Amino acid sequence: MTILITEGAPVAADATVTRIGGVPLALPGTPWPCCTDCGGPLQFLAQIVLDGSGTAVTGGPGQQDRLLVLFACQNRPGVCQDWEARSGANLALVLPAQGLVPIPLPVPADLDEGEAEEEEEEEYGPGDPDEDEFEDEEDEDEDEDEVLLLGATRAAEPQHLPDAPDFDSARAAWAARTGRPRNHVLGQLNGTPAWLQYDRTPSCATCAEPMRLAVQLQEGPDPLTAMNFGSGRAYAFTCSPCADAAFLWQC
Repeated sequence: MTILITEGAPVAADATVTRIGGVPLALPGTPWPCCTDCGGPLQFLAQIVLDGSGTAVTGGPGQQDRLLVLFACQNRPGVCQDWEARSGANLALVLPAQGLVPIPLPVPADLDEGEAEEEEEEEYGPGDPDEDEFEDEEDEDEDEDEVLLLGATRAAEPQHLPDAPDFDSARAAWAARTGRPRNHVLGQLNGTPAWLQYDRTPSCATCAEPMRLAVQLQEGPDPLTAMNFGSGRAYAFTCSPCADAAFLWQC
């Protein structure tokens, strides 16, 4: 049995389901994570619901379920090593599924909220700012949000291929069955990683045991939800007993 995922219907940005894009959820007071290479904020990619056994699922979570939350740096593509597990240029977190709230977007590191208000008054005076200048600032804010968030939020739609032994054969069977291109498959839940290079299954940082694949992801056909893996594949692993997670990609 192989469970593929494709893009489903749009969902709320903070929906507690397995989804691509939207806003990250975490415990109250959690700051937006930053890249240890460049110091800039990471981009939120996806959220995966894990059941009580650590198996990735697509429905809403139960009381004992958890969320796997995935981030990667897009501030300097190809420079910050977001393809390496535990490099600090990406982040995978396993969190309890209950009591979570959206992580607030970060204020630019060189400007806190109070300084931002003072700077605006000094630049424009106490009156209203010039409309053209204000629009330029809005454009800059939108560009920054594009680095932090994908352009849309879509639920992950499961596609069950009971006779397919692995990802590549399942993707071929799904394309033949639906008549849709293979690149419309966003990845798979659980199962065996379909490595593009060599096996790089990480070990748990706590118990040192090999970790279990929770989700494999591809960029997908929609520019709004495309994740930058160098046209390759990403892999997120978990150790359910230790609540540890790791994320990496290959191309």
